[in-house]
Amino acid sequence: MYDLAVIGAGPYGLSVAAHAAAAGIGVRVFGRTMASWRDHMPKGMFLKSEPWASNLSDPAGAHTLDRYGTLQGFEAAHGRPLPIGTFSAYGRWFAERAVPSVDEQTVSLVTPAPGGFRVETAEGERTTARTVAVAVGVMPFRDVPEQLAGLPAERCSHSSGHRDLSRFRGEDVTVVGAGQAALETATLLAEEGARPRLVARADRLNWNALPAPLRRPLLRAARSPHSGLGTGWANWVWSEAPWAVRRLPASAREHIAATALGPAGAWWLKERYEQLVPELLGHSLASASAGQDGRPRLVLRAPDGGTLTVDTDHVVAATGFTPDLDRLRLLDAALRQGLRTVGAGRAPELSAGFESSCPGLFFAGLLAAPSFGPSMRFVHGATFAAGRLVAGVRRRLRDQAPAYAPVAMPVRTASAPPTGARTRQG
Repeated sequence: MYDLAVIGAGPYGLSVAAHAAAAGIGVRVFGRTMASWRDHMPKGMFLKSEPWASNLSDPAGAHTLDRYGTLQGFEAAHGRPLPIGTFSAYGRWFAERAVPSVDEQTVSLVTPAPGGFRVETAEGERTTARTVAVAVGVMPFRDVPEQLAGLPAERCSHSSGHRDLSRFRGEDVTVVGAGQAALETATLLAEEGARPRLVARADRLNWNALPAPLRRPLLRAARSPHSGLGTGWANWVWSEAPWAVRRLPASAREHIAATALGPAGAWWLKERYEQLVPELLGHSLASASAGQDGRPRLVLRAPDGGTLTVDTDHVVAATGFTPDLDRLRLLDAALRQGLRTVGAGRAPELSAGFESSCPGLFFAGLLAAPSFGPSMRFVHGATFAAGRLVAGVRRRLRDQAPAYAPVAMPVRTASAPPTGARTRQG
């Protein structure tokens, strides 16, 4: 029996595992390292967050993105967008140094068992752990508008379902949404030779401003401080004080998680997008069906109350993710239904140590956003979450003998990057 099973090997899972290993906790990590970043983001995408706000977390702070950049020969600089491929390579580099090992099996079921939990994998293995940390990222929580539900999968997809957009070259593609995923997907489609259009309910698009310099006059910095989620006092609170968000009433936390840091495009994307992508703003989906030729036919509700029909080859729903336990099928159904949730939603209510109402079951990442605020939707939140969660695990395990001998971390010199981790700047 392990002390802790971590389900997920993205930024949150790896950070939790790094803190657990450093604390001498017997930990086993399940998942494909950085899978969402490697498999579900199109080539050519960039990280929206600033590099200094995109570190995975180990207790010593030794394995930062800046350190990785130094070893690889590039500068992770403020105001310079970082390619997604470089960030995913950084995550793998971090895992090789800060995490004992990652088991790439897929967890299919977590259920209560004597002394803790039973963890089953799709490959047929069963193991047990005293505690479990669920850090599965966003993929189980994809949102697709119900109006699109009747379209065949080959004609309608979520924006997270694509690694290579060149397959749409020459096709008419309708992208639904107004956030960074929608705007960048539409731009990349155009650059790959497709004919995209953007459809959004919003009557205008929001664009983030060029980031202010890190070094500014004191008064200006005091009026609009920097934080891992952008400038301004509201962003500073979401970024630096998730503990304070958790103390708010459930209804307030739900509202903050749903509305703070709403849809907006990165400053560096705006010019590319505006040169390439036609748009239908203020238009909402009324219905969707397959025409006689199998192509999607969208009926849009226009701002004046009328309707507009759009025939297209493919629809990409860049419509985000919703934290919802009912979509987390790897949790035993009775366990899932029995968890206390935040307000009227279906996200788990978490303690200060990220523990759910089921003793020993912890959550990190998107499902923690209605408890701790919007920072849990970003890589920046992993540092707060990992430290607090592992402290919670240690409290749960206190006075119990270790179930599994702590794994000695391999000794590596900082000067040599791991084999296969080198990336080229694009």
